[in-house]
Amino acid sequence: MSNDLDTLPACWLASKIKGLPLVYDSHEYFTEVPELIGRKFVRNFWLIIEKNLVPGLKYAYTVSEPIAEEYRKAYNVNFQVIRNLPYRSQHPIRSPDLLQSDPIPVIIYQGSLNPGRGLESVILAMKQLEEYRFRIFGDGPLRKNLEKLVEENNLSGCVLFMGRVPFSELQSYTRQASLGISLEENLGRNYYYSLPNKLFDYIQARIPVLVSGLPEMRKIVEGYNVGLVTDSLNPEILARLIKGIMSDEEKRMIWKKNLHKAAEDLCWENEKGKMIEIYMQAGLIL
Repeated sequence: MSNDLDTLPACWLASKIKGLPLVYDSHEYFTEVPELIGRKFVRNFWLIIEKNLVPGLKYAYTVSEPIAEEYRKAYNVNFQVIRNLPYRSQHPIRSPDLLQSDPIPVIIYQGSLNPGRGLESVILAMKQLEEYRFRIFGDGPLRKNLEKLVEENNLSGCVLFMGRVPFSELQSYTRQASLGISLEENLGRNYYYSLPNKLFDYIQARIPVLVSGLPEMRKIVEGYNVGLVTDSLNPEILARLIKGIMSDEEKRMIWKKNLHKAAEDLCWENEKGKMIEIYMQAGLIL
């Protein structure tokens, strides 16, 4: 199996040498990631690899329908969709509507600290949300800049960098939060079509979400009615939205009910059958 384009050449060669079927698992729209946008030579190098190897694939899948459709149109390969969903939660869920159960309600972000995640805007929004705590889980190239932004705005008391923690431990923190943030920006088609893992992790934890208005996230959040979608990353607008999410107990009760339904649907137990079928077709599972 090849995970993403940067492993495809080696896996393709190994499959030819050993006479084994090759399954391509594209975790993202590789040639559209922000790290390649604007780097013409490097991006063209990977596009050449893609154009030469992807058309010959028989078994391939990716993480969202629009990315799959882009690949189908470009290379006439039947990419299937397997979303990276978490297992159904087996832990007791804290009621996210009962904010009074916590002395200080928590807003959570979990994931890489990379450009285009809307983190700067949420940090600046915290200037109007000092009654809450914003916990940032993860690490990445943006961390030092974010820490500097927090220090410059005297927000060290309400914005906390938690670093990387094991997923099993992270789940317990997520369940304690009152709001999950996923504010990816439109930095190329990879982000535009993305379905971030953290969105599904928040849903499994039964906490309402605030997401950017990119189409696949909007489809999930509005389809299940489990939070709000914003088309603006203006800190003042975000602050108003977050205050509304935190204070509207009637909506939180509705979201809580819908989160249970969404969590039952959006779990690996319901998704894994599609992957098993692909591997059976490839003859890798008997």
